[in-house]
Amino acid sequence: MVSIIIPTYNEEKNIKELQENLSRLKGNFEVIFCDGGSSDSTTKLIDEKYLLLNSPKGRANQMNHGSNYAKGEILFFLHCDSIIEEDVILKIQDTVDSNYNVGCLKIEFDNPIIWMKICAYMSNLRASKRKIAFGDQGIFIKKQLFDEIGGMPNLPIMEDFEFSLRLKRKKYYIKQIDSKIITSSRRYMNKGIFNTMYQMKKLQFQYLCGRDIDKINKEYRDIR
Repeated sequence: MVSIIIPTYNEEKNIKELQENLSRLKGNFEVIFCDGGSSDSTTKLIDEKYLLLNSPKGRANQMNHGSNYAKGEILFFLHCDSIIEEDVILKIQDTVDSNYNVGCLKIEFDNPIIWMKICAYMSNLRASKRKIAFGDQGIFIKKQLFDEIGGMPNLPIMEDFEFSLRLKRKKYYIKQIDSKIITSSRRYMNKGIFNTMYQMKKLQFQYLCGRDIDKINKEYRDIR
């Protein structure tokens, strides 16, 4: 079984559409919402058929907390503003059954302009060639391996980046599967596509060079 773990925080604008998407999925799965203290109507809008947990705010905290309650042998981390294809659970299960321990989906942004297509292409190239996936690409992993490497790194930002790096150090390489995940382009639109791409690349480089993660986080929050 696949356990879909979805961290939420003030997502009342997206939560209904996401649940409609989840209701169309095929395969054997459960859904776990892990809320980080929403002050809007997010938790009230989550259907009672899904497990709703509360945890300290922070995507890493929420994903790790949700994983503790997962019954599936595969964990699938999904952002609240993403849409997935109906057969994705079947494809994830087939991929893991083919001896791949960790993987992600192919990202596509909800804005069809050429620059967002290029951004999606670069993200997919990074995942397929460099074996580094970000959270908006829908990361999935065998629960046993997730627990073995200590879960999602407890960082305020770039937890997915560090997660991919830790996997590579232990010779586990992300397998990108042929399944589309449509992700919101709102942060690119809000701050400008080129500025956002540049800032993200700059902060990733600074992280690799050892800059303090709290300073990186503050700068990231300022540009969002």
